[in-house]
Amino acid sequence: MAKALLARYARRISMPDLSIHPTGRLTPGQVKTDVLSGLTVALALVPEAVAFAFVAGVHPLVGLYAAFLVGLVTAVLGGRPGMISGATGALAVVMVALVADHGVEYLFATVVLMGALQVFAGAMHWGKFIRLVPHPVMLGFVNGLAIVIFLAQMSQFKVPGTMTEPGLTSGEWLSGMQMVIMLGLVGLTMAIVWLLPKVSRIVPAPLAGIAVTAAIVIVFGLDVPRVGDMASIKGGFPAFHIPMVPLNLETLQIIAPYAVILAAIGLIESLLTLNLVGEMTGQRGGASQECIAQGCANLLTGFFGGMGGCAMIGQSMINVKSGGRTRIAGIAAALFLLSFILFASPLIELIPLAALVGVMFMVVIGTFAWNSLRILARVPLIDAFVIVLVTVVTVYEDLAVAVVVGVIVSALAYAWNNARRIHARTYVTPEGARVYQIQGPLFFGSSEGFTELFKVDTDPQTVIVDFEGSRVVDQSALQAIEAVAAKYEAAGKRIQLRHLSRDCHRLLNKAGHLMVDSDDDPDYALAVDYNVRTGILGGH
Repeated sequence: MAKALLARYARRISMPDLSIHPTGRLTPGQVKTDVLSGLTVALALVPEAVAFAFVAGVHPLVGLYAAFLVGLVTAVLGGRPGMISGATGALAVVMVALVADHGVEYLFATVVLMGALQVFAGAMHWGKFIRLVPHPVMLGFVNGLAIVIFLAQMSQFKVPGTMTEPGLTSGEWLSGMQMVIMLGLVGLTMAIVWLLPKVSRIVPAPLAGIAVTAAIVIVFGLDVPRVGDMASIKGGFPAFHIPMVPLNLETLQIIAPYAVILAAIGLIESLLTLNLVGEMTGQRGGASQECIAQGCANLLTGFFGGMGGCAMIGQSMINVKSGGRTRIAGIAAALFLLSFILFASPLIELIPLAALVGVMFMVVIGTFAWNSLRILARVPLIDAFVIVLVTVVTVYEDLAVAVVVGVIVSALAYAWNNARRIHARTYVTPEGARVYQIQGPLFFGSSEGFTELFKVDTDPQTVIVDFEGSRVVDQSALQAIEAVAAKYEAAGKRIQLRHLSRDCHRLLNKAGHLMVDSDDDPDYALAVDYNVRTGILGGH
């Protein structure tokens, strides 16, 4: 019942208007929608890239170049059309210490190594392990990320810093009429994004919201924070640049730990976003391809002065919500962003931050799994706990830690529940032998409970252990069977195993003290091979 609830809810997080084009063909209308969606995403990328660059302690152009290059490469090579990648806060917070201690050149070298590791992970098909992330973890991830996106917008309601510290805030909230105007513009943008799709879909609603709000601010000269207050985004085309670091073991020792952490965080966030976008657009697969695409993007970015990046759930949701379904949307977003840097920076810097905040607030509303609040009381307690735990850890720590914690807790809960399932039905045959009919899986979690089922002292001379209702899973299970057999042998009693896999009882017979009835054994194979003489474990 609980699994059905979670599965049904996982399907319901997709919105009806987000289905992929029914024919799967690229039509002129779809191209127009994708291009306009890309423009909307590019506008939303600018303040995010600048802000994350300041978080990492690097120049704004380092973040903008990363957003352009990572976004372009992943749009062309990625495993899920519709996803948007760029510089992210999850990676920026890891880069702070590296840049502070060793400088930006070491960051570029780290991004190159990070990309190589991600390509290797994709080539090894490690992306498929994202399937092990349970639905409760996914729901917690979505909720936590929505809260993070919301909290990230709060800095836009504070007084900008001085020109010597672009992008920083004074820590003081806007006040008086300036705050009123800011809130009014945010509300106006949100209203347009919400209402326009009910009237027309000619122009993506987020783009219309940004355009209308920006026009009002520019025409009436309203005094509100603008993109240009963060930093100037004007720059040239990213130039090829080999990181200026010593090519020695000491450099590798410095950058390797950061590269491993960044690669892991980037892949986890990208693959979870891949799953979420896939649920919304009805697409499947592509995990390994996405790993390779992310790796190639970061490898290239490190050689062109970018800070690296990964999938961005907020911008991906803007793209999907705006109707972006093909690779054209991601490519257009990257090219529009480059054009902003090269040609249109004076115009883009006039856009009020309130418009972009309003769009992101609508992303928060659309991203948060509101129904998860209702199902918390209907799913098992451990699933509800995992949803809340992952949400909290995502907000207070980071996404990668939250997912790992959620998976571990879910796995431990699963193992504990299965460990408690081991039990036995017993009866005595007419010949005087006691039969133990084992029920439940036998694995590392239930091996101790398995050994406690047997009464060696009071059992008759012949004991039969029937595994028809069980399944021997791992080496710990084999060892438990060995331990029980050794106890009966030490007591001078005879033990017989039935309905054990042929691989399993062949290995156990090597010990020389087991009698196995193989006439009615099934044909299934053991999950692992275990040599009882050498203790060497190997897989089929």
